[in-house]
Amino acid sequence: MTSTLDGPVAQAVARRVRLTVRGVVQGVGFRPFVHRLATELALSGFVGNAAGGVFIEAEGPPGALAEFRRRLRAERPPLSQVTGLTAEEVPARGTGGFAIRPSEQGEGRTQLPPDTATCQECLRELADPADRRYRHPFITCTHCGPRLTIVTRLPYDRDATTMAAFPLCPACAAEYRDPADRRFHAQPVACPDCGPRLTLVRAVDGTGAPDPERVTGGRALEAARRLLAGGAVLAVKGLGGYHLACDAADPRAVAALRARKHRAARPFAVMCADLATAEGLAEVGPAERAALTGPHRPIVLLRRRSGTERALAPGVCPGSPDIGVLLPYTPLHQLLFGLPGDPPGPRTLVMTSGNRSGEPIVTDDAEALDRLAGLADAWLTHDRAIEGPCDDSVVRVTADGHELVLRRSRGYAPRPVALPLPVRPALAVGGDLKNTLCLGEEHSAWFSPHIGDMGELAAVRAFEHGERRLRTLTGVAPTLLAADRHPGYHTTRWAREHTAGRPLRLVQHHHAHIASAMAEHGLTGTAPVIGVAFDGTGYGDDTAIWGGEVLLADYAGYRRLAHLAYAPLPGGDAGVANPCRVALARLHAAGLPWDADLPCVAACQDTERQVLGRQLERGLGCVPTSSMGRLFDAISSLAGVCHRADYEAQAAVELEAAARTAWSERTGAYRFTLRTAGRPGAARATVLETAPVLRAVIADLRGAVPTAVIAARFHRAVAAAVTEVCVRVHRETGVRAVALTGGVFANALLDQECADLLAAAGLEVLRHREVPPGDGGLALGQLMVAARAETAGSGR
Repeated sequence: MTSTLDGPVAQAVARRVRLTVRGVVQGVGFRPFVHRLATELALSGFVGNAAGGVFIEAEGPPGALAEFRRRLRAERPPLSQVTGLTAEEVPARGTGGFAIRPSEQGEGRTQLPPDTATCQECLRELADPADRRYRHPFITCTHCGPRLTIVTRLPYDRDATTMAAFPLCPACAAEYRDPADRRFHAQPVACPDCGPRLTLVRAVDGTGAPDPERVTGGRALEAARRLLAGGAVLAVKGLGGYHLACDAADPRAVAALRARKHRAARPFAVMCADLATAEGLAEVGPAERAALTGPHRPIVLLRRRSGTERALAPGVCPGSPDIGVLLPYTPLHQLLFGLPGDPPGPRTLVMTSGNRSGEPIVTDDAEALDRLAGLADAWLTHDRAIEGPCDDSVVRVTADGHELVLRRSRGYAPRPVALPLPVRPALAVGGDLKNTLCLGEEHSAWFSPHIGDMGELAAVRAFEHGERRLRTLTGVAPTLLAADRHPGYHTTRWAREHTAGRPLRLVQHHHAHIASAMAEHGLTGTAPVIGVAFDGTGYGDDTAIWGGEVLLADYAGYRRLAHLAYAPLPGGDAGVANPCRVALARLHAAGLPWDADLPCVAACQDTERQVLGRQLERGLGCVPTSSMGRLFDAISSLAGVCHRADYEAQAAVELEAAARTAWSERTGAYRFTLRTAGRPGAARATVLETAPVLRAVIADLRGAVPTAVIAARFHRAVAAAVTEVCVRVHRETGVRAVALTGGVFANALLDQECADLLAAAGLEVLRHREVPPGDGGLALGQLMVAARAETAGSGR
């Protein structure tokens, strides 16, 4: 029968209750917390882990049981989350004592916490010469350390982690069994006597191959610090994979890393020794400070301070006003920067993913010695295995103080996203860029960590490993698959090959983006939204490349109401890597000449222009595109900002950087022309014509208007056009909610300007927060659209 423990206490006769606690309750010290709480209240019984959560049987007076149940929620451990608590009375046993029982197997699921930055108490012990874990690179407790990256299965116990390879020494075993200890049932617990061990492997001069000689323990760390101080590039094994690290203030070290990794311009992330060092490099407000120092410890994009040339090598983030900054999140990182009394060393380190261009992050030690040979001068590794890769997350703080997650991985995965509607067990495979998987069931969805771009075989293997691991950790057995409509996507091909009799729903790319924003904001889909989906590439219903779309959408479907005017995209991916060609194609589509004084024309060689001209005239290798991302590329080159792109969205990033320097001025804005296309009586759409904007940019160039002003005027033109279109749609349909989504809205200036103008027009603005606006959030929208289609198809 159902418990009534919260009612008035009529008598002190002992009663017994069985409780099931669901949520993030494993790997966070929840069982030790329950044990201490029950002991304090003189209750008898036991607590243990199960696949569905934490199970508790507690026996004692009704008043004590009511207090126990209240405090389970009110005083839970800091990393835990309680999403459900059920109680059922069972017969009293009259037994004494309270125990932690072995885990139970069975159906159901719990929620494993993400990997968490080292807590302050562990940091204090790490730096205390009197503590037995002084300088222990793997110090951890129930409040911090690895979780996702070491767990092999659930329930979460030591034998279900990669720490099972390290038997506890007597001292650690005593802590593990002591209910009063902070490490009571802390599964990753270890010490210098029984824990993982550091090893330094040097590369042989001239070959780059690993030297058979090894340096271990404290000597390995000392050698690593000397190498970094001397300008070496180090492969460092972290929580979710290897990083390539070097002194961020050393121009030669940074240049060497760029040359070896064939990464000419893409900004590197910088790990700062402490918050004060970060504040010396960049502008850090309260929201940025909270993001930097919180338990997630993502890379935070910060506005760079002027006068930091000596503190940071110019090659760290060329062409970008932002620096991606993160603080140490493992004890090993802390030790690399040094403890009091250590020889001075770098205060800033480049920390970029340990991989070759286009490949996923390396996690396996043998692979690291092989795949990172020639990139690293030495490897600082250890013998705690990484069960699954997990890249650093990336966030930025918006002008209104909100955190926007651009890459959702370490610190966030596998934290679930609450769904506004129940869904059947389903797997959404995402897109081919910035790939992230998503599993959903009932009212929860789980993202995998960031996987990356799917162009390499290694990435496909990482995708398959991530899919298996996500199923294992969530317990979701998908009966439905969802994928992008693009016929050439590796993810879509994989989904077709792995249906195993299950239905597969193909979801239009921009519809999925909008559905993702709707789901994040808890919309049930009973009313449509005006979805503004701006990105680089998405397969359209007419087989063109979409990307500048305004759709009236809910989970069930969409109607294309407006889009950017089509222009040819010559050469596909080759065109994307050459913004100058994209600019020439835009000029061609607008009927504007390729005059020699235009920067994009001058950036192309004569033969290149001749070939491109013939290609555009004949339509060879040209696909029409309405992509807003490609328009940003075109304007960037036309304005003389970026002509060749070393990384995705480089031209747009540098155009935004230019616009920022003039943003406080009254620059005014260019203006798109809006026209209506389509046959009378048929579906009609508003087309945003770009020719007036292109002509205005050319006029400003010839009038010697500063590049920054041109960039600002373009940004404001896009925001004004978005607002004009959305206001029109609102007047015609009555729909007030506008969702801003797609990778272009990683642009902070555009995102904020659109939000401000739309709000001023009386519209409700939905912006991404924890779910990335780009393709890293695509799978959530695929999941919701596919689940809605299946529900409708079944008549439910």
